[in-house]
Amino acid sequence: MTDETMTIRQMCDAFDVTPRTLRFYESKELLFPIREGQKRLFTRRDRARLKLILRGKRFGFSLEQIRQLLDLYDIGDQQLTQLERAFEIAQERLADLIRQREDLDQAIGDLREQLKWGEDMIASMRRPQDAAQ
Repeated sequence: MTDETMTIRQMCDAFDVTPRTLRFYESKELLFPIREGQKRLFTRRDRARLKLILRGKRFGFSLEQIRQLLDLYDIGDQQLTQLERAFEIAQERLADLIRQREDLDQAIGDLREQLKWGEDMIASMRRPQDAAQ
């Protein structure tokens, strides 16, 4: 191994992923390690791509969206197209997350109301039993 490449174990340790994850991303053609027999060597480019893949997944981007963004890197416009598309996808994702948060806030409020109603009902039903004893 050189400073330019990392083994699968080193990649797993560096990025806190499993070998299975790396092989999966390779099978989806998101990573392109150098193959030496059964051995995989990951280049700096692979490391940069994995960093972007993991960031995209954390933000909830689909693998297809991530692939499209990674493919835009080589267009030759100093990544302007890639950055613009990433910005668009990120704006869409943020809007989705805000909508989901609003839905969750509503569901939480509704559930709290139902729990309060249930608590009040249980308390009122117990009062006659307590009085009879």
